Amino acid sequence: MTLGAGMHLIHAEVADRDAARALGLMQRAALAPNGGMLFVFEERGLHCMWMKNTPLPLSVAFVDERGVIVNIADMQPLTEESHCAKRPARFALEMAQGWFAARGIRAGTRLRGLEQLAPR
Repeated sequence: MTLGAGMHLIHAEVADRDAARALGLMQRAALAPNGGMLFVFEERGLHCMWMKNTPLPLSVAFVDERGVIVNIADMQPLTEESHCAKRPARFALEMAQGWFAARGIRAGTRLRGLEQLAPR
């Protein structure tokens, strides 16, 4: 799936089923420069992410049903520390750690391309 954040194009794998969400980016050794994973949850909520069996340092953006980033958290590799949405979210977008910060993308930024996944 291709998403947009301002002038930045994101190529994200979609994890929209329980098995895909449970596996996430575990065991990955690398990500493409603008690659990541978009987790699609059936319902909006205070979803949490962790890094068990994930050797890559990642940043996660929790995103509401309108495509607006709720908050972003940096996650350390191979930990079980939970990183949660600060408000109800419908999506979580994982990218290489620092990807959002390096582009000035923060809470309040709207992502384009999610419309087909979250009916309004």
